[in-house]
Amino acid sequence: MKELVTKWNSISLVKRIIAGLIIGIILGMVVPQFSVIGLLGQLFVGALKAVAPILVFFLVSGALCQHKEGKKTNMKTVVVLYLLGTFLAGTVAVIASFLFPVELTLTAGVEDVSAPSGVGEVLKTLFMNIVSNPIDAIANANYIGILSWAVLLGIALRKAGDGTKKAITDISDAISQCVRWIISCAPFGVMGLVFTTISEQGIDALLSYGHLILVLVGSMLFVALVVNPLITYIGIRKNPYPLVFKCLKDSGITAFFTRSSAANIPVNMNLCKELGLDKDTYSVSIPLGATINMGGAAVTISILALAATHTLGISVDFPTAIILCVLSAVSACGASGVAGGSLLLVPLACSLFGISNDLAMQVVGVGFIVGVIQDSCETALNSSTDVLYTAVAELSGRRKAQKQK
Repeated sequence: MKELVTKWNSISLVKRIIAGLIIGIILGMVVPQFSVIGLLGQLFVGALKAVAPILVFFLVSGALCQHKEGKKTNMKTVVVLYLLGTFLAGTVAVIASFLFPVELTLTAGVEDVSAPSGVGEVLKTLFMNIVSNPIDAIANANYIGILSWAVLLGIALRKAGDGTKKAITDISDAISQCVRWIISCAPFGVMGLVFTTISEQGIDALLSYGHLILVLVGSMLFVALVVNPLITYIGIRKNPYPLVFKCLKDSGITAFFTRSSAANIPVNMNLCKELGLDKDTYSVSIPLGATINMGGAAVTISILALAATHTLGISVDFPTAIILCVLSAVSACGASGVAGGSLLLVPLACSLFGISNDLAMQVVGVGFIVGVIQDSCETALNSSTDVLYTAVAELSGRRKAQKQK
């Protein structure tokens, strides 16, 4: 049995998910009456629902409490670039969702959703969720409350002892490992989810996923090839594409296959060293970027959340869309550095529109179905921009210093 598990884990997760996808389609068409197969999808989504709240809490608080004061680095500029890039990526995704609206096939509960009456109600819900009891927030999967209390706790723990910080980091790492174990079961979950969709809705239901993939990947390509070069040019004031393409080639390609920003940290460290960047900066900015620089995650969160609103017939006005851009940027900063981490934060954005956690987790399930392509592209964008923004911050600082001389 141990040998079988070892062989299973040695196969690429992408290949296993593709296999699960194909098997789910075949079983849904051939034996649609075997509804027990769909239980695998329900178990997979249930496990994600259970681990997601506590993962977000410890991941965000653990990342913030590790910040050390007094170091003379370009970190302020790097953090500004991280947040700006993530916000712009979310904005691109929102615009793409309005231009090319996507509708999904959800299995239940659609009739129970009521749209918010306006931006006032949205803001009231948002602020009341922020001040929700932290224990209740975790128990009830109130992701906005979880995020707000995690940020406060992380900042408050900056002056805590190293032992306390290490304990929080160890808990965060342990929960992340649990997520990895759950995601390693994604092929079976995807098989169950696809089986349920095919057996209940038919093969035509999968056509919307092709549209979803095009919008997701197209938005990420626009960010990588238009938005990021524009930010780079403003910083270094010369042709940005040699630096952009080097980061995509040396960091993005490996991240595409590892599908983990955390796993790609050593690759990014070596690339920063090759570019001649300051070690005091990139030794902090690269691990930090694996947690808070999540442009690709902001794209995924925004597009899937708006796909849910389009599916449920919820009208989204411009002020609410702006709030979503900000919310997707903030929530993306809490995305886990493991494969599929951003999908666990989609319910946070969905809650902005009054969409229940159960329906939001069905959207997460759809995300895992398209995740073979989406998550690889997302991680490639996230990880490559860790190096890109670190380089832009330092090269921009050098340019300003030379001007002063």
